[in-house]
Amino acid sequence: MRKLKKIKQNSILLIGFLLFLSCKKAKRDEATSRVDVLPYYNEASFTPKWIDAKSDQLKTFHKIPDFSLTNQDGENITQKTFEDKVYVTDFFFTTCPGICPMMTKNMTLLQEEFKDDDDVLLLSHSVTPTIDSVAQLKKYALDKGVLNNWHLVTGDKKEIYDLGRKFYFVEEDLGEPKGLDDFLHTENFVLIDKNKHIRGIYNGLNKNSVMQLIADIKTLKKE
Repeated sequence: MRKLKKIKQNSILLIGFLLFLSCKKAKRDEATSRVDVLPYYNEASFTPKWIDAKSDQLKTFHKIPDFSLTNQDGENITQKTFEDKVYVTDFFFTTCPGICPMMTKNMTLLQEEFKDDDDVLLLSHSVTPTIDSVAQLKKYALDKGVLNNWHLVTGDKKEIYDLGRKFYFVEEDLGEPKGLDDFLHTENFVLIDKNKHIRGIYNGLNKNSVMQLIADIKTLKKE
């Protein structure tokens, strides 16, 4: 009987120790935002601008313009879709064998984290819109478990490329002129606030960077 009691006590101690280790790992995996308020960005070098949210300077500060694209369900996606929403955007294509699968996997982490949060959306632009039809995007969405908080969009190639290069600043080839024939391919995730301002850029291939993005979204939502 004593032996049984001792085994039970040891088991409880072991379980407690394992829970302790689990909690420590969870804390290590959960990033915290580096700042209390996120900076703003208005050009391709992504030099942070520290501006008060009530400043008149923001009235003329760089914003993402209106657009009109189509998602995997055949719905028209515009800035109205993201009104009063925080969103994360990237650029991909469904037949990409290189960086896109990892980007999609990491975007899925964001989807899971914010699937019950109506104030956070995801937006992925196809850079091969002539190939990525609505039907192709729908198939990809079903294969990857895309939920209704994540819009995969296709549309006019020039509009998509202009958005990526001139407004989201997703490419890193600073100062190099690019045309429609120059393929738009980038691993960057960009964070946009409720007022269409850029508030962060993250490496979509790096899990630690994505965890930082999750923390920054939570910080941004407090504004």
